Amino acid sequence: MVVLTSRAPKNFEKAVPAAAGIRVLRAPVLRDKMGYIRGYLQYMSFDIPAFFRVLFSRSFAAMVVEPPPTTGVFMRVAAAIRRRPYFYYAADIWSDASVAAGVPGLVSRTVAAMERWALNGARAVLSVSDDVTARLQELGVSSEISTVGNGVDTTTFSINGETHRSERPYFLYAGTASEVHGASIFVHAFARIASKHTGVDLVFLGQGSERDEIEIEASRLGDGRVQFLPRVQPTVAASWIRGAVATLASVRADHYELGFPTKMYASVACGAPVIYAGTGPGKSFAEQPHLGYSVPYDVAAITQAMETALSTRESPADRLARASWAQANVSISAVAARVRKTIDRTSATPAHPRSNA
Repeated sequence: MVVLTSRAPKNFEKAVPAAAGIRVLRAPVLRDKMGYIRGYLQYMSFDIPAFFRVLFSRSFAAMVVEPPPTTGVFMRVAAAIRRRPYFYYAADIWSDASVAAGVPGLVSRTVAAMERWALNGARAVLSVSDDVTARLQELGVSSEISTVGNGVDTTTFSINGETHRSERPYFLYAGTASEVHGASIFVHAFARIASKHTGVDLVFLGQGSERDEIEIEASRLGDGRVQFLPRVQPTVAASWIRGAVATLASVRADHYELGFPTKMYASVACGAPVIYAGTGPGKSFAEQPHLGYSVPYDVAAITQAMETALSTRESPADRLARASWAQANVSISAVAARVRKTIDRTSATPAHPRSNA
């Protein structure tokens, strides 16, 4: 049996039931990643009960542990007591993210120490991307690192399903809008095309720490051209994605460059092209043929991408091809298979000498 301890439900968690013998411990979803960094003490409400559940649970073969580092620390101790290996799913480098968020030095150093200790205790680290793998190597992580990727639940996010019908075409930003994303730039870009394309809207679906700022910027446009909707169920979000001219995603170039907006997986899985503004792994993803548009984090560049998307006449075959590519390359079930392969392979080998770092 494998137990996954998760601070927040991620796409990776969707794949767990596909692998036999895996049990999931779920934690509640908090507001956004920056909220995590600012409120580590709140995690104890999950970490402490999870620690005792692992200690007194029936026999299991291994654990897969997700961030934040507080969970990794607790699970390293629990795994040592139970004499079982654990695997750390590195979806992000939280110490880098805390620095990018501008948290106090003492906090960021503490986060880095906890993260390093949790990573170095793992039988193997499961990395979300080549960029994260390279950064882990730069940090001197002593555990084996296996790049397993990330993906999307293609049973929910697919080209098949209800499509949102709107009176006017729209661009869609779905998901968290935090300081790292800098999504307010899309309002500035949209303002440049709004007068020319009077029949097009911009829709924000979700929440995030930058939401208030975005609403203030949008209010200057007037006439309801920018719509704001709350978080919705995944099936509803998928219908909005299917109906969009293109979806929008970004990571600010002066912030956490390893960040990857997983909303891009959902977009292409539903057949919609994505406009990505920024650098890092998101840029490499959006540069792949027929997935969308990769542009710098720049108002003029985003404006041009919006113009191009509006002038491009996509056929149903174009969207089907994009969704088929997603099914073959970024399906969460494929990620789960890679995770299981790494767990089976490394569980059969002796543990590496543990670093005290």
